[in-house]
Amino acid sequence: MQSLLQEISQRCFLSPELQQSIKKCFEERNVKKGEKILVQGNKANYLYFIKTGVLHNYYYLDDKQISSWFYNENQFITSWYSFYAQKSSFEEIECLENCTLFQISYKDYQKLIADFPAFGNFARLLAEEMLTFIDEFSKGWSFLSAREKYKLLLTYFPDIELRVKLGHIASFLGISQETLSRIRK
Repeated sequence: MQSLLQEISQRCFLSPELQQSIKKCFEERNVKKGEKILVQGNKANYLYFIKTGVLHNYYYLDDKQISSWFYNENQFITSWYSFYAQKSSFEEIECLENCTLFQISYKDYQKLIADFPAFGNFARLLAEEMLTFIDEFSKGWSFLSAREKYKLLLTYFPDIELRVKLGHIASFLGISQETLSRIRK
């Protein structure tokens, strides 16, 4: 719980009352490797904070699984569109390692925002960070070569090759595993 509180405190002031409410609203959850915390078509009812482990968001295109991003320790994860809009998700979220997560329901998240202006500031800053990252990343991504995409991924997630199957990495980059092997040399 300390890592979650520390991450939130980087974006807002945590009064003792807010800390207590966060501790009540965020529930610790252990999830095994291979388990999904969100299935396509379901609504993302939870925002997660990763204490330990690696997860990835992915979707299907022509019956092929396409990884859309990887998340690891001290990051928040959900299907952002589905969580904020409270609509069905077009993607799935799977644990690539055994994970320890802290989860908060959409309802409790909204209650913390309503009850604590500081938490509302945290929520706004988190949404802005995600929007900024997704917008910047998606616009620049289209114009990069496979090698440049791979190098950029390594800047965000330096030990990804030690924790994620190469097939998932190749899928994310939009290349074959053979091409990934050549790039890695």
